[in-house]
Amino acid sequence: GPIAVPAHELETVLRVQTRVNGELRQDATTDTLIFGIPHLIQTLSEGQTLMPGDVLATGTPAGVGIGRKPPIYLQPGDEISVSITGLGTLTNRVAAPTSVNPTLQRVQNTSSLRATNAEKTLGGAVGLTSLNGKPTHLVKIGTDTGRPPIVFIHGLGGTLDYWTPLLHHHSPSSSSAATSLAATHACYLFDFEGHGLSPTSPQSKISITSLAADVRAIFDHAGIEQGGTLIAHSMGCLVALTFVLANPGRVGKLVLIGPPPSPLPQAGSQGAQARAALVRREGMPAVVDAVAKGGTSATTQSANGLAVTAVRLSLLGQDPEGYAKACVALAEATQALDVGGVEADVLVVTGREDKVSPVAVCEKYVQQPQQQEAKRRRELVVLPDVGHWHVFEDTKGVAEAVSNFI
Repeated sequence: GPIAVPAHELETVLRVQTRVNGELRQDATTDTLIFGIPHLIQTLSEGQTLMPGDVLATGTPAGVGIGRKPPIYLQPGDEISVSITGLGTLTNRVAAPTSVNPTLQRVQNTSSLRATNAEKTLGGAVGLTSLNGKPTHLVKIGTDTGRPPIVFIHGLGGTLDYWTPLLHHHSPSSSSAATSLAATHACYLFDFEGHGLSPTSPQSKISITSLAADVRAIFDHAGIEQGGTLIAHSMGCLVALTFVLANPGRVGKLVLIGPPPSPLPQAGSQGAQARAALVRREGMPAVVDAVAKGGTSATTQSANGLAVTAVRLSLLGQDPEGYAKACVALAEATQALDVGGVEADVLVVTGREDKVSPVAVCEKYVQQPQQQEAKRRRELVVLPDVGHWHVFEDTKGVAEAVSNFI
């Protein structure tokens, strides 16, 4: 490939030779150029934006046969070699007309708009999976054991690591010895767009519907066509419900942990919009104290400092713009979801001190039309002394409820 050599290391006049399939077609020197290299670069730059790493290749048409009578045209498979004194030889083969042009593809995929929240993954270049055309942080934990795989959706201000304590907690079940979800199921976890390690484009608008489409992409990626298990927290519950209602049969068991009201009340919508504006203006430190205190129980705050720390770290680790986009998505969740139309067994878990998902709201989630009562399970578990960050505050209680249900 092309290399760079300081000008003072080269001869004043360089010889350029072009060969096509080994046949010498051009033999000239740089002192016969029509115009100088600086003029060439200036002319090209006036017509397009030159980018770091661009390679400029130039020569005379006679070098490949156009000046011959009759003209000789390059054909797919022809090999062209250009040799320059002191630089070596650059060899390329003519591709078939149907081949993808990598240079054109690179230019088309290049945007002047930089992704938000991409620095953690070196510009979105490492550790991400393309879902719906977007780079997404997706991981699989556990192995396929024949049991239904589980997909997890975190909530506002969370990441896929919100589920880490639950995955590895050993809970006894009625049918087996104590074991963990990671040991018995294939578990798929992801950071939704703009959260955790998942970037978001400035051109992308996040909504409950767009996040549900991303969940569908994960089900497709994992090959889950029917009977999967879906576990969601907080705002992620609205995403889960939207997905389940739009894709009947793909989820057999649905676990909603701290689901907010649907539709979101006007006060909640206005509060989410205000929070989005605040973090865009002042960053995540402006909201962490209020969210951590309001989202955890009095018992957690006085006796479980590790849980409070986990909440704070989760929030402070968020990109402000990614968090703000999710706040707006939540604020716009003003259309009621048809919970009665869910064709899956449903477990709802909430905390006795959960202000986002109070018991009265959760009781509505487990109600169902009379014609479905004999067909689908609807269960509610209320955890004492727990606020809205259930897994951090009471891993054991959540794990036992989930284990008994699935």
